[in-house]
Amino acid sequence: MKTNTFFNIKIAAVISLIGLFASCTNLDEIVLDEVLGDDASNPAGALAAAYDRLGDRTFVDHSGVFSMQEYSTDEAILPTRGSDWGDGGKWRAMHEFTWAPDNAIIVDNWNLLTNGITRSLTAIQSVEESSIPEKKLFLAEAKALLAYYMYTTLDLYGQAPYRDPMNPKAPLQVLKADTQIDKLITDVEALIPDLADIGSQQTHHGRFTKQAAYAFLSTMYLNRAALKDRYNATSKFNFTETAVSGTGTDMDRVIYYTSLLIDSGKFSLESDYFKNFARDNENGKELIFAISQKIDYIRNGSNSFAYVCMERNQRTSAANRGTNASCTTPEFYATWDNNHDDPRFNQAYKYSDGTWFTNDGTTPSVPATDIVPKSANLPWFHFTRGIVAGPQYGPILLASGSLEMVNGRIKVSPLYMEKSTTTRMDFTPSLTFKDPSQAVFAQNEINQGARIFKYEFDPEGGNGNSNVDIPLFRLGGIYTMRAEAYFRSGSTGLALLDLNKLRTSRNRESLYGNAPGKSLTAIDETILYNEIGFELYWELYRRPQMIRFGKFDLPGTAKPASQPFRRIFPIPQSTLDVSKEFKQNQGYN
Repeated sequence: MKTNTFFNIKIAAVISLIGLFASCTNLDEIVLDEVLGDDASNPAGALAAAYDRLGDRTFVDHSGVFSMQEYSTDEAILPTRGSDWGDGGKWRAMHEFTWAPDNAIIVDNWNLLTNGITRSLTAIQSVEESSIPEKKLFLAEAKALLAYYMYTTLDLYGQAPYRDPMNPKAPLQVLKADTQIDKLITDVEALIPDLADIGSQQTHHGRFTKQAAYAFLSTMYLNRAALKDRYNATSKFNFTETAVSGTGTDMDRVIYYTSLLIDSGKFSLESDYFKNFARDNENGKELIFAISQKIDYIRNGSNSFAYVCMERNQRTSAANRGTNASCTTPEFYATWDNNHDDPRFNQAYKYSDGTWFTNDGTTPSVPATDIVPKSANLPWFHFTRGIVAGPQYGPILLASGSLEMVNGRIKVSPLYMEKSTTTRMDFTPSLTFKDPSQAVFAQNEINQGARIFKYEFDPEGGNGNSNVDIPLFRLGGIYTMRAEAYFRSGSTGLALLDLNKLRTSRNRESLYGNAPGKSLTAIDETILYNEIGFELYWELYRRPQMIRFGKFDLPGTAKPASQPFRRIFPIPQSTLDVSKEFKQNQGYN
């Protein structure tokens, strides 16, 4: 259910509230210097503004949290490609591990996340001071959102600001990850009785429900040991520490909360893996908590995760193109060796007349019967989904502004790079840099890198717009968390069952007889690590995973071996300049 008129609030009211907090250049000043609650007299509107920060760049744009959770890992890299994507080196710094407190990505994301904290605190105050019928529910959702923004900030930066929303004279507090993680867990556990079951009280996967809380608690328990011991030089974290509450260890609590979700009957695994990331995923069976996106709703959604990998000469319609930025690394691509037949690796597209686009040069044309929604009858071309490598094929844009046609069908041709017109569009899994320590390509090398076409490119409304809901928690990820918790608890057989459930529940396209994924016969730490990557690539989980498995500090493509202090990012210098309460993180002084 994609209902973005949140709680039936008038859109104009939401926009006016969002406008109070929207400046990206001054977001830290809101938390650090302003009194909370000003002009937040509409509780539902204040809560809508807190939700809105999720989808306004923070978790839907490649420059948002994605850039810190993915570009710092083996799953993603954004090189400088000839004349494009230099930008003062900010993108390369995330992968080369040369970031500093003034890096624009680090500053912008700090501002976005702390603004999310502020919006949540303002919503808490506004709801607390109201007498609305939904007071208990709205208050629980506002507090859950606060915990989510707070956790993400603590995970990335090790510190987060907080101010008591009910005390206008409250001093600024600086919370630390190693001590605050336990309180966040108990705070969210305490909210569960007041949160709605998904589907009740007008809730859906775009709102924070009991089920979202179970998934969030699983995540916090899974990463608790790493947050409490971030600088551990050996990466030997104590995953079997006694849990904060309940019985057993952290891993027992992960198993408990993930099992509540798996056994609830409210969610089921999609046999078509890529449906989780498709234009019509608003009714997705796996989505537990997601950012609802809809073109024509305030910002028109974000197409960033699809747009950022697609080359500029790859066109889903005559009105759209990609931007030739990100790719994956040879290291991550190599983890898929002998698994290219996994249904999660890639997927060809079948048109209504039975034509398959297989991206191998054997498809001369496709029908022009798929039409871009709300367009002037623009034909819609569908690229292969998933991990895409090798020579690329697709439609060519003519000087007339339309796609090249043949006998009334979209002609499929070999493609060349837009900004290096004699360079074949050949997405090589290898990345060959002149200086191996710097991710810089010459203009005739900009084709390099296997691309991730996991999220469907929505051609409606322009390159930047999308109706694709962005998963934050989904059932596939819940299975990976339980498998890891079983494995770390010594129950390798149960871990193997969960991984095989994921594998065999996914089917290949009918071109390959709808064949299910193949079962594993054994499991070890490397297999577990790779399987988590197969399920969750490009979903903002890789950095915490690499830290848990002791992989984050290792050298890789355009990345040197690094020290443990790089497991968290620095506090922006602009924040330190205006607030004496914050102290710079270890290693960045």
